[in-house]
Amino acid sequence: MFEQAFKNIDDILHKDAGCTSELDYTEQSSWLLFLKYLDALEQDKAMEAELEGKYYLYILDSEYRWERWAAPKNEKGEIDHNCTLTGDDLKDFVNNKLFPYLYGFKQKASGPDTIQYKIGEIFGEIKNRIQSGYNLREVVEIVDSLRFRSQTEKHELSHLYEAKIKNMGNAGRNGGEYYTPRPLIRAMVRVVNPHIGQRIYDGAVGSAGFLCEAFDYLSRNPTLTTNQQEILQKRTFYGKEKKSLAYVIAIMNMILHGIDTPNIIHTNTLAENLSDIQDRDRFDVVLANPPFGGKERKEVQQNFPIKTGETAFLFLQHFIKILKAGGQGAVVIKNTFLSNGDNASLSLRKLLLESCNLHTVLDCPGGTFQGAGVKTVVLFFQKGTSTRKIWYYQLNPGRNMGKTNPLNDDDLAEFIELQKNFADSPKSWTLDTSGIDKTSFDLSVKNPNGGEEIVYRAPQQVMDEISVLDAESAEILRSIRAML
Repeated sequence: MFEQAFKNIDDILHKDAGCTSELDYTEQSSWLLFLKYLDALEQDKAMEAELEGKYYLYILDSEYRWERWAAPKNEKGEIDHNCTLTGDDLKDFVNNKLFPYLYGFKQKASGPDTIQYKIGEIFGEIKNRIQSGYNLREVVEIVDSLRFRSQTEKHELSHLYEAKIKNMGNAGRNGGEYYTPRPLIRAMVRVVNPHIGQRIYDGAVGSAGFLCEAFDYLSRNPTLTTNQQEILQKRTFYGKEKKSLAYVIAIMNMILHGIDTPNIIHTNTLAENLSDIQDRDRFDVVLANPPFGGKERKEVQQNFPIKTGETAFLFLQHFIKILKAGGQGAVVIKNTFLSNGDNASLSLRKLLLESCNLHTVLDCPGGTFQGAGVKTVVLFFQKGTSTRKIWYYQLNPGRNMGKTNPLNDDDLAEFIELQKNFADSPKSWTLDTSGIDKTSFDLSVKNPNGGEEIVYRAPQQVMDEISVLDAESAEILRSIRAML
């Protein structure tokens, strides 16, 4: 049911002049899903209060609640079309009344960790792109049919929402920034092995994939106490995100995974001066895939001891600084970081080796990140002790990866198992840092066992990928024609 509902929403938005790509579809679905979720949350709390003989004070005034403007019901529980707004009336209400009202919560909220503040943030950063009020009415009625009450329903919705995020990676407009392959994230979480009571942080949160997977990992324990569940909900997962669309998606993604009031702040992480970070600001675990290839302004670079325009290098400095002593980090970065000869790369490698134990480097094959032509590595490190030995693992699934054959959990099973004991194998080896050149601090991946083999794809595999690319090209052309 949910899958068909999501498809129907996309089909409607595809026909609307204001929505031209998968990013738009996800953005517009997100704000509507959020308001539907908020309505369900408020109804649940009102019911609980009534059972306890208490009065529940609604967050939203009655005029702006979902049940009033989006889906007023008749006595049979069906949408009462005599009372519903549609066409230009609906669009005008949403654009000129609803969004300004919701944005106003940012000024009224008691703090950034409240649901009121997040409402204000979301509706101050995005806008309704659905130009036809009739299309908007159709989408609203589909969203109204979705239910968020049970964990099973949330679980299914979260999987479908993750699929939408993944599709954005191929949609242009930097959609790939929002998606890190979930098998890779799950492997990173398993190696770091966080515990309840630790605070987990991603300063480049994107779609919150790292935090959602860490939540799933920790919440699988069937013996969790009520207190532990509250700790997971309120005092475990933290993130920061600069971009408006990603911020909205992160909030919605975490809600669908079961975290009711996500601790996500809409801010430019790199605008914070490292010297301002205090002990109370630090975290036990950092899990992140910071954007690479970006260029930060000179005034932003002044916040860091190692000056560089490369966004990922600034984030790595931030992550090292914000970890507690003994804290664990797992960070994706371009593999050229290990060997680049520029001053920033050299200084950052030296900092990492001297202030942290860089115990593991996972070398990812090309094609791990769909749509990104760069090769990456994952750095696993513990803050507080210098590095003496680095264990490398060269991931080689035995095939060329692409859109039709992406990374999967089985591909990473050997890495996870061997990493427990830093075991040697044809794909893994250990480097003693006493032997590295202290002028270059070159840490590049050099497999002493022969390195990667060239893998040739089967003809049918090539044809399948061509078919996928042809379909995507046709979709792009249709979008362009619709705009003309």
